[in-house]
Amino acid sequence: MKFRSKLEERIATLLKELGVIYEYETTKVAYTIQHNYIPDFILPSGMILEAKGYWDEDDRRKIKAIKQQNPDLDLRMVFQNPYLKISKRSKTTYAQWCDKHDIKWCSYSTIPIEWLT
Repeated sequence: MKFRSKLEERIATLLKELGVIYEYETTKVAYTIQHNYIPDFILPSGMILEAKGYWDEDDRRKIKAIKQQNPDLDLRMVFQNPYLKISKRSKTTYAQWCDKHDIKWCSYSTIPIEWLT
């Protein structure tokens, strides 16, 4: 299977090693900023894992809109480094931004096992 990033590939490998069944970019979720959102990983529980290395302003705006317009969607962020600043001019990290917007997140290296079972 072809992944869009090395981080997504590593998460897929981890899920496979743990015996977790998932779908990769198989569903489109409508929202108004853009036409459709294609989640990275969809677990059997319906939980969506969105993998991000670099997370730019447009992607943050998209995730925020998706969460606002789909409040029942269990969307969680998996970051390569959650403690990177959202920009050179900001003190806010990816993790802090998610906390502010009530979006669950983790680091790739510490994905909670309860998310996967």
